[in-house]
Amino acid sequence: MATAIQRDEAEAHLRAAGLKVTAPRLAVLEAVTGNGHLDADAVHARVLEALPGTPLQSVYNVLGALNEAGLLRRIEPAGSAALYESRIGDNHHHVVCTRCHAVADIDCVVGHAPCLVPSDAGGFAIHTAEVTFWGLCADCRREAVG
Repeated sequence: MATAIQRDEAEAHLRAAGLKVTAPRLAVLEAVTGNGHLDADAVHARVLEALPGTPLQSVYNVLGALNEAGLLRRIEPAGSAALYESRIGDNHHHVVCTRCHAVADIDCVVGHAPCLVPSDAGGFAIHTAEVTFWGLCADCRREAVG
């Protein structure tokens, strides 16, 4: 449950993005904020705690609107459902465990966006580089050894 200050901040972010403040938008923002990388089903489960009876399609619609407005970030690791995170506005990448599919953030060591520039952008003005690293997380490495 969000505090009054967190709720006020969420409302301010929605208004600043030009979005109407609604209970589903607030519930989705609250569900995703600070909770890592969640798929729509996980967000829906959290939203149901605050707004019982909310349809999954409504959650998809809100996630799309919040992503489009730049309030959430959508990532799509290969072989995974779309995941949503609240860490926006910086240049970071992701690492995915090939065994348990856990996802974690990795700060870009190069610096500001796009941090990687192709040798030939084919006329494109590059503004973002999205990198996904793959490997075994610490828990899966321990299980493999143990």
